[in-house]
Amino acid sequence: MKKLASSALALSLMLSSTAAFAGGPVVVEEEGQPEVVAETPRSGWIVPVIVGGIILCALACGGDDEEPATIDR
Repeated sequence: MKKLASSALALSLMLSSTAAFAGGPVVVEEEGQPEVVAETPRSGWIVPVIVGGIILCALACGGDDEEPATIDR
């Protein structure tokens, strides 16, 4: 009986040990953080052009300090 028990024990150890190493080592690589690149705004030139146009219009039109002309009848 001891011979049968020792053979069964050896067989079970042999089968379980091969199943434990069947897949090989598991290597887990951590991925780095994704690189975030901010895009330049597409309308970055519109606001300065509009503000510049308003300033030019204000300078060109100017303020009228003269009295309006009246027609004497």
